[in-house]
Amino acid sequence: GGPFDSEKALLPEIKAAIERKYKLDAPIHEQYLTYLGNIARGDLGQSYKYLGRDISEIIGESLPASVQLGVYSLLLAYLIGGPFGVWAARFHNQWPDHVRMALAISGVSLPSFLVAPILILLFCFGLGWFEPALWEGPAYYVLPTIVLGTRSAAVIARLMRASVLEVIRSDYIRTGRAKGLSEGSLLFKHVLRNSLIPVLTFSGPLVAGIITGSFVVEQIFAVPGIGKHMVMSVSNRDYPLIMGTTVVFSVILVLCNLIVDLLYAYVDPRIKLS
Repeated sequence: GGPFDSEKALLPEIKAAIERKYKLDAPIHEQYLTYLGNIARGDLGQSYKYLGRDISEIIGESLPASVQLGVYSLLLAYLIGGPFGVWAARFHNQWPDHVRMALAISGVSLPSFLVAPILILLFCFGLGWFEPALWEGPAYYVLPTIVLGTRSAAVIARLMRASVLEVIRSDYIRTGRAKGLSEGSLLFKHVLRNSLIPVLTFSGPLVAGIITGSFVVEQIFAVPGIGKHMVMSVSNRDYPLIMGTTVVFSVILVLCNLIVDLLYAYVDPRIKLS
């Protein structure tokens, strides 16, 4: 179907007028070239659903909330996932390792639409500590951040554990032990930095995805972010909004991957020679 199809058919002259207004009566290649030219000028077009509103305006209003939620969630993910993975590797095949990996597997396995209502029931309606919805202050930030950040933290923990275990078995680590270096010194001075490459690789798409928001989390907690627009624009057949959110996500993804590539050389100087 087309963007203006509905249960009640429009009169042909009305439909033709609407298509003429949005330049949909032109050949496909002309529409494509016109759209590319508009993007080059920063014009993402007008919404078909929210009449009279520019896509840039809609994204500009919703993106800050998603970025704010994403930054908080990323901080939580790295602050929990990194130490969890390192500590689990430090006690490989001992009970701290088993406990932490069980928590990590639970974090990966439990879906957001299950975790979020449980937290709302417990901490909002049960204990009354936080607010169940909207995005209007610190009390509103805690639960969405936890729900969005814990899954990423679990993946980071598993990646970090596997990477540390690989590095800790290296020859230079055995040499360090033979010289009498403590396990703590080996772990934090020699192992940790060389274990960051897999986590950095995962961080590019992770940061882009989490900053542009999670539709499920934003819907449950009524966060006015861009995630809902990325999904609802499809069901609304709001093609300019679909394209606009896709372009924004793509730009963020490219930038994040570029930053990750630059960080490779900082974390591991040997990459500069390759």
